[in-house]
Amino acid sequence: MKIVKNSVVTARYTLKDAQDNLIEEGQEPMVYLHGGYDNIFPKIEEALEGKEAGFSTIIQLNPEDAFGDYDAALVKVEPRNRFPSPLEVGMQFEGMPEETEEEEALIFTVTDIAEDKVVLDGNHPLAGIALRFSLTVESVREASDEEVAHGHVHGAHGHHDDEDDGMGDEYRSHQIH
Repeated sequence: MKIVKNSVVTARYTLKDAQDNLIEEGQEPMVYLHGGYDNIFPKIEEALEGKEAGFSTIIQLNPEDAFGDYDAALVKVEPRNRFPSPLEVGMQFEGMPEETEEEEALIFTVTDIAEDKVVLDGNHPLAGIALRFSLTVESVREASDEEVAHGHVHGAHGHHDDEDDGMGDEYRSHQIH
């Protein structure tokens, strides 16, 4: 079966930066619903369109085609007392960017902790970096009606939206998996 709109694609991948330094070797295959559902970068969808299981490629993505350019405005300094203890560099919290018009909450990573201040970075860790994806398509199948209606894959390695937990905190602890 060829990769077309409303097909579920399973692919093994390796992610490197433009200098060929390994960023991530996917332990589990990537599984996504093909066809403009924003489940994967558009340039990757474009490269896989019409291909079949067994197809391999290397796709170079510039920052604007991946996680965007680094935005210094997304770095914030907040009072230490607004965060739980223990607090460590690398912990992540969900929060609303105050100065931007974005409506979506961002994930902020703690990048520094001083006595009474915490530095948070709302940029994706890979923002501003050109990426190189090595992909091999393992399988292609037709999506179920439910997957198409929901706009994402269900089942093994698929995605389910988390319910809002009703927490109104400006920053919520967030587990990345």
